[in-house]
Amino acid sequence: MRVFLYGSLMDPAVFARRAGTAEPLASARPGLLEGWRRVTLRGTPFPTLLRAAGEAVDGLVADIPPALLPPLHAYEGALYRFLRVRVLSEGQYLAARAWISRPDRADARRPWSPRPTSEL
Repeated sequence: MRVFLYGSLMDPAVFARRAGTAEPLASARPGLLEGWRRVTLRGTPFPTLLRAAGEAVDGLVADIPPALLPPLHAYEGALYRFLRVRVLSEGQYLAARAWISRPDRADARRPWSPRPTSEL
């Protein structure tokens, strides 16, 4: 399944700890999700996305085998939904999925920035 990653799962160490391998990241390509911005999930150190006209979020587009999805869903937890998105990658728009929380769980005043892996 094609997935847009924009937060902690872009880090190969975090991905491997959660999925048992970071292999899908080796062939991942850059992606841009237009019409969204990256903010902090309220009460956590993790990111989520909010719709925002004129903004865009950079990340990775990865093809993730179905067997790796259950541990990744468990890592993302109940606060995230696995939504369909349209990502610009290598000059074309691709259908993908991304873990995004409900808007009321996002802290719109706190942009998210990467933290050291040890904190995640």
